[in-house]
Amino acid sequence: MTSLPTPVQAAPTGHPAYSQTFPCEPATAAIGRRLVRDALAVWHLTDFADPAELIISELIANAARHTPCQSIRLLVQRPTTTRVRVGVVDRAPSRLPVLGSVDVGGESGRGLLLIEGLADRWGYDLRGSGRRPWGKEVWAEFRTGAGQ
Repeated sequence: MTSLPTPVQAAPTGHPAYSQTFPCEPATAAIGRRLVRDALAVWHLTDFADPAELIISELIANAARHTPCQSIRLLVQRPTTTRVRVGVVDRAPSRLPVLGSVDVGGESGRGLLLIEGLADRWGYDLRGSGRRPWGKEVWAEFRTGAGQ
């Protein structure tokens, strides 16, 4: 079913989550898309695979471009039966995502605007203690409808 090193499997109870650590580089986006697609297939939510893949690709690209991190952790979660969250955890808590304006002729800077348009909501959470966070998770969520 999967080409990931560790196949995605459904958890027997609760709201499952999938995560793996990979190099912080643009090529990780292909792995992230597979992880998202495989997790959504396990949850029978394949209708949401295309936007979720695009979102995780943008989150990975932003981490690779804007942080000095060597590795990132990819997350695919179901905080509730009607929501899916995809996220990227890095170790650069001082480099926060900012939704800004885009130069019309520019070739970059549209990733967060794209995420804003595809997701129901997005944001970031600092990881670690409040005074000394060790990292952050940048995430996006979307509604999946009725419980599955």
